[in-house]
Amino acid sequence: MIRKKTEIRQEEIKQAVLNIIFTEGLKSLSTKNLANHIGLSEGAIFRHFATKQDILLSILQDVQIELITQLREISVSSLSPEVRLKDFLCATIHYLTEKKGVTMLLFSEAFHNNDSVLKNSLQQIFNSQRNLVSKIMLDGIAMGIWDEQVNVERVSMIYLGIPITLNIELVLNGGLFYQSDFCRQIFDLLLKMLKK
Repeated sequence: MIRKKTEIRQEEIKQAVLNIIFTEGLKSLSTKNLANHIGLSEGAIFRHFATKQDILLSILQDVQIELITQLREISVSSLSPEVRLKDFLCATIHYLTEKKGVTMLLFSEAFHNNDSVLKNSLQQIFNSQRNLVSKIMLDGIAMGIWDEQVNVERVSMIYLGIPITLNIELVLNGGLFYQSDFCRQIFDLLLKMLKK
C-alpha cells in the first residue's frame, strides 16, 4: 500500500470533516466516523492532526488563506466600488458553495463547544470580512456614488448574514444551488440600501 504525503492526507481529512458536517451535521463529527469516511484508523488521523480542534483550526486557517486573501485583493483593487462589491459578494458565495460544510462550521462549532481558540479564529474571519466590505462601501460613499447617510456597520452585518442564508438554501435544496442568482439578489439588495 502506497502512503500518501501528509499534506494530501490532511486535505482529505479536512474535506471529510466538511462533508460530514454538511451531510450529517456536527453531532456526527467524531473521529470514529471521520476514520470510516476516509478509510483510516483513528490513530492514523491523529498522526496528521494532534486533536479534533487542530483539524477545525486548520480549516479556519484555510478560510483565512483562501477566502479572506481573495476578498482583500478585491477590496483594495482599483475597480469601481460597485464592481468590487459585486465581485466581493460573488467570491464569498462561490467559496461557501464549494466548501459546503464551512458555513455550518463558521456558525456552530466554536459556540457549541465554547472553545475560546476557535472563537478567536472565527472572530478574526468575521472582523476581516466586515472591515473589507466596509472599505468598499466607504469608498463608494467618498466618491459620491452611495448615500453618505448609510450606516455602513449595519449594511456590513447583512453581508455577514449571507452564510446563514446560503446554508439554509443549500440544506433545503440538497446541495443544489444557483450561485449567480443568489449573488445577484444579494447584490441588488445591498445596492438598494446604499443608493442615494
